[in-house]
Amino acid sequence: MTKRELIEEVVHVRSDLPRREVEALVNGVFDTLAEALARGERIEIRGFGSFIVKRRNAREGLNPKTGQAVSVEAKRVAFFKAGKELKLRVDSGSPAAGAPEPVVTVAPPLRSQPPARKPASATVATGSAIDGHAGYGIAAAGGEE
Repeated sequence: MTKRELIEEVVHVRSDLPRREVEALVNGVFDTLAEALARGERIEIRGFGSFIVKRRNAREGLNPKTGQAVSVEAKRVAFFKAGKELKLRVDSGSPAAGAPEPVVTVAPPLRSQPPARKPASATVATGSAIDGHAGYGIAAAGGEE
């Protein structure tokens, strides 16, 4: 879900709020979270999870193209840890109580894929076994099954 989709979902659920106001609120929440993380603060949202800033020490890494050793500087990274309720909800695959069911659309595949082949062990042992087509009603050369 993108930020735009989040805004649209909130507008859909809370039709009494104007879109511009929802957009300002969502942007304000994200800006506040980002500023708190930049200050190194821990953010905890009960039932959802927590955001913390972890320090990564300097280390030697490898350039994937050349394989040469490169120096990676120390840095701070944001880390999210899901809360117990969120883990349970994600694992069960069900939305929150009272929340509308999400609309699921299935896009057609980008390219057609060949049909799945049956493994050789899946052939049936009945019928004639000509050209590896046992049991599929293929007639023998010059004859009928």
